[in-house]
Order: sequence, then C-alpha cells, then structure tokens
Amino acid sequence: MPTKTLRIPTADGQADAFAAFPDRGERHPGVLMYADGFGIRPVLREMARELAGHGYYVLVPNSYYRHGPAPLIELPEYIGAEVRPAVFAQLMPLIEAHTSERVLSDADAYLRFLTTQPEVGAGPVAVTGYCIGGLYAMHTATAHPDRVAAVAAFHGPVGVDGADLFSELTAQVHLGHAEGDVTPEALGELNQALDAAGVGYTSEIYPGTVHGFTMSDTDAFNASGLKRHWDRLLPLLDRTLANN
Repeated sequence: MPTKTLRIPTADGQADAFAAFPDRGERHPGVLMYADGFGIRPVLREMARELAGHGYYVLVPNSYYRHGPAPLIELPEYIGAEVRPAVFAQLMPLIEAHTSERVLSDADAYLRFLTTQPEVGAGPVAVTGYCIGGLYAMHTATAHPDRVAAVAAFHGPVGVDGADLFSELTAQVHLGHAEGDVTPEALGELNQALDAAGVGYTSEIYPGTVHGFTMSDTDAFNASGLKRHWDRLLPLLDRTLANN
C-alpha cells in the first residue's frame, strides 16, 4: 500500500500529513481523516492504510501543526489509564488552542489539497474523524456542502449542543457513539435534531464501548466496536463515493 508524508499549505503555514492510497495507477475517491486527540501515530497510519485498501485515497493531517510536526509529544506504545492523565495534560493546551476558526480555515486547505492530488478522482469526498476529530469532521462537512458527500464521526463530542452544525449539512452522516459517552435519552434528542434539520443519517450507540473504542493502542479499545465502525463506514462511502 503506497504511503506518503506530505506538507499541506495553509493560511498559517504548512501542515504535515500522512496519506495512503491503492497502488493501481488509477484515481480514487478522496477521504479526509481527522485523528483523535492523540494525533497521528502508528494506529492512525494503519487505519488509513486499511481504508485505502478498499479503494480510497486517505489523507490524515496533523491538526496541531501550528505547534510543530507530529508527534508533538512522546506517546507510549500503549496508552493505558496510568499514563492517560499525564498525556492529556500535555495535549489539552493544543486541543484548546485549535478553535473553530482554525478548524474551518484548515478544512478549506485540506480539501483543496486533497482534491488536487493526482491520485484523487473528480467528484465529492468524504470526511471521517475520531474523538475530537469527529467534531472537526462535522464542521468540515457543514462548511463544504458542495464538496463533502459523506461524514462519519466515531466517539466524538457531537451532541444536541452542536445542532447548529446540522442545518447546513447535505452530506450523508453516520455517528457512532460510545456507550460511555451518551445516554439513550441524549441520543434521542440528538437524532430528533438531525430529523428536524432534514439530514440523512444513522446515529447509534455501539454496545459495550467507552470513549476511544476504535483505537487499538489504548485501554478503551473494543474489537467489536471497531468492527462495527468498519461495517458502518465502508457502506456509507460505497453509497456516496462509489461512482466517482
């Protein structure tokens, strides 16, 4: 599976990024993948390669490039409960500095870069994200209805308080919630807000999961949750991008 380390021109400099794509000498639909709060690391590269193996060009930017190239902090190979507080103490200032304005400015640069790569076909793209990256994905899809045909967010902080994101959405949406992140009542309110906005979506709690369940290098990992994630994501992309 071919991979590249790239630099994306933005309004504030150069964002380092990782890309994976099929080795077929063809053009493929593009997918912008936002990492979770821990950022680009081996597990994200592996997920990008796995998705690329299904026929997509997958671009994973370092959202916090303004503070330096990834990895911005030294991460253990396994992020367990005993190291999580210290890791987050270093990450939270970066996350808090990444305002909505920065997310939207960067999204424009990322999509412009993605859609001009020689391996990427014409037509709309998809955006997916994990944890805080799920919120970035939703902001990106809302701001670019002409470019984004599908958006998926997994264990992301997307709730009714973000309902203003939904009114401009034209993309098909999947939200995969951790059981530990949202109650059935809160899920009902969220889905009602999506219904009211006329969004085409699926939104569900993944049984037995806690926040971060897709990430195999953390103690939140849930193998059945990761499988369900692929079982939801791949058909969504196939429906919305297959004809590109």
